[in-house]
Amino acid sequence: MSESTKLPTRAVGGHKAAMHNPNISEEAKEHSRQVVDDLERDLQTKEQRAKYDDDKDETRVNAGLKATMKNPNVSQEAKDRAHEQLEDKGVF
Repeated sequence: MSESTKLPTRAVGGHKAAMHNPNISEEAKEHSRQVVDDLERDLQTKEQRAKYDDDKDETRVNAGLKATMKNPNVSQEAKDRAHEQLEDKGVF
């Protein structure tokens, strides 16, 4: 797990603990609730962006391989290799 994922997760855990601590004021608990909501929303957004970026990158790679197959300046060997890669990915 990357460092950027660990730290917000630990912060969420600390704030959740504070929300259940009877020695913490209601004002502090409310602040912790808000921080948890914000951090969880940010983490979910980052995960969604990462998935989108992965999908987008895969689309670009596939487009490049398809372009290789149609490029008259590319050797037949390279075209065959591009075709095999697309078949391995299940594109064809």
